[in-house]
Amino acid sequence: MKYAITAATGHFGQLAYHYLQALVDNQDIVVIARNQAKATEQFPKAEVRVADYDDVDALTRAFAGIDRVLFISSQPGGLVPRDKQHQNVIDAMVAAHVSFVAYTSFIQADQSVSALAADHLATEKALASAGIPAAIMRNNWYLENETGFITTGATQKITAYWASGRAGWALEREYAEAAVKVLVSDTPKPVYEFSGRLADYEALGQALSEATDQAIQVKQVTQDEYVGILESHDLPHELAVLFASFQSPIAEGSLAVASDDLAAVLGRELTPLPLALKEILAR
Repeated sequence: MKYAITAATGHFGQLAYHYLQALVDNQDIVVIARNQAKATEQFPKAEVRVADYDDVDALTRAFAGIDRVLFISSQPGGLVPRDKQHQNVIDAMVAAHVSFVAYTSFIQADQSVSALAADHLATEKALASAGIPAAIMRNNWYLENETGFITTGATQKITAYWASGRAGWALEREYAEAAVKVLVSDTPKPVYEFSGRLADYEALGQALSEATDQAIQVKQVTQDEYVGILESHDLPHELAVLFASFQSPIAEGSLAVASDDLAAVLGRELTPLPLALKEILAR
């Protein structure tokens, strides 16, 4: 059985490789990346194949002889739209006769009002149309997405947010480990809703106080005020607006999805928030 990880040099891809090499022979793993030198440095024991999501022919060559693919979604905002990039990957997998794909999607992509869900849902539909046996792993929010909230609170004993609502935060490594377990599973489900235990920013702040053993004030502000806070820390306006927008899925309720799929696939309880926060702060 030959396995491939796409977008392997990204953080999720690196984590996935770490977990996959613990389950299968290293000679059965192919990492696919845009940058040969970077990938070779990161994965000295793996076979590296170079391909970009923009290039169907290169992807087809990269998938040659591959049985199972961990298809890690690309970042939006590139010169080629993400839905087109993902269609390229799917077309290449079909041409290379890939037998199974595990795809990283967005939590409840088929029901979500979040703009982030649209490309993922289009990819899910394209996979179904292509007829490739697939497992869709719909991920909630990585706890690392809240690094600004976390580090500010830990260092300044006060931190802010603007979005009311809850998210299913869990560590990115837990999502990556679960993805790999789905990839190698003999009986994968068609769809997984991967989520941590639901919590809001007040609960996250309380967990941060416990993790740091200090009283931390958590303050809710308006979205505009939050942008202003980011700008006061020398962040350019456009970047401040972008960072503030990362809380939008929480505000609109898109991440308030309770599910035990993540813990079930891992075969254990997820890392409690205080311990997960300690892990992030120790990096």
